[in-house]
Amino acid sequence: MSIALLALKSFRNRKFTTGLAITSITLSVALLLAVEILRNEAKTSFTNTISGTDLIVGARSSPVHLLLYSVFGIGSPTKNLEWSSYIEISHYPQIDWSIPISMGDTHKGFRVLGTDISYFEHYRYGRNRRLSMLEGAWNEHAEDAVLGAEAAASLGYRLGDKVIIAHGAGDKSFITHDDNPFQVAGVLERTGTPIDRTVIISLAGFDDMHQAWITAESDHGTDPLLGKHADKGPESDRSISAFLLGLKSRAAAIGLQRSINQFESEPLSAILPGVALLELWEIVGLVDKTLFAVSIFVVIVGLCSMLIILMTSMNERRREMAILRSLGATPRHIFSLIVGEAIFITQSGIILGIALVYGLVLFGQGLLAREFGLFITLNWFTINELYIVLMVSMCGFLIGLIPAIRAYRYSLNDGMTVNV
Repeated sequence: MSIALLALKSFRNRKFTTGLAITSITLSVALLLAVEILRNEAKTSFTNTISGTDLIVGARSSPVHLLLYSVFGIGSPTKNLEWSSYIEISHYPQIDWSIPISMGDTHKGFRVLGTDISYFEHYRYGRNRRLSMLEGAWNEHAEDAVLGAEAAASLGYRLGDKVIIAHGAGDKSFITHDDNPFQVAGVLERTGTPIDRTVIISLAGFDDMHQAWITAESDHGTDPLLGKHADKGPESDRSISAFLLGLKSRAAAIGLQRSINQFESEPLSAILPGVALLELWEIVGLVDKTLFAVSIFVVIVGLCSMLIILMTSMNERRREMAILRSLGATPRHIFSLIVGEAIFITQSGIILGIALVYGLVLFGQGLLAREFGLFITLNWFTINELYIVLMVSMCGFLIGLIPAIRAYRYSLNDGMTVNV
């Protein structure tokens, strides 16, 4: 009878303990792989959100804060910057293109972004990919709105449907701009970035919406939340949240950044997106490493559980080992049997763990995108994930050596005597 067949028959007699060991390895591997996938996909998602933008300019704040609210829709600007400052800087000779953006409102939990045609002409994501329309078009009419793919899918909107914007950046708002409804003019192709969760309107529509609300709500012509005047002109007193710049030569980025940071009309911050992103990873790096370390310890606990189960079963199987020896099995056969069982448990746990985590990714993609704005894609194994699988396999083999060596040392008479 082969070693594999012997191991299979042994497993049948120990279904419960073997199942516990496999379950322990399965959950450990699934957790470790899930953490690794989330780490990689979060980093990729952040990196792919913006491409080809040389500088981001906003009111004076930290680089990470400016990056988060202007690109990822996380947080709010410390204050707005004047339209005149944007116009002046956008006409610098080093500037190739510029994109103004205004924010601060939402629609049913999805952020609203005010911009102009330059956003669709020059904004890039991923590897220099352009925004494209799934249906409809961007006409830059004051009443038109373009929805990101996730926003459109979640809300179930179609072209021509009404969109009521809410004041403020929270998921719920008691202040809505009911008197200035927008209508869906287009839906963007899915990008796998926070743009998918964005409602895009024109700057003119953004201004008109707030102008009407200020006039209706304030007896003194002042927005108590924004501090804007109700009698402002269409553009002369406009303010925006930030703007993106593309340069004719990237070599000019550092010098232009220094010049904007010393802008005399108002305090501004200009950041290099790549540098700010590296700073962000440094900030979250400790949490990232801590989470990964916790996952490693979970795998260690799972492997230790397997060792405990194998060692406990060895005491119960001494008679089984002795009978096998009496039937002609050599110590080497016994050794191979125990190591083979450990390898089988480990590999079964790894296979089930991989199936579990990828199954969760497959069925949880929509939930992660809707609730957290994190877009996870099913890809082939990365090098790190392959290393994880090989590491767990090797550890399972090494752990199997401990009970195998003990069984190898059993004498022929071991287990043949019943102790009472």
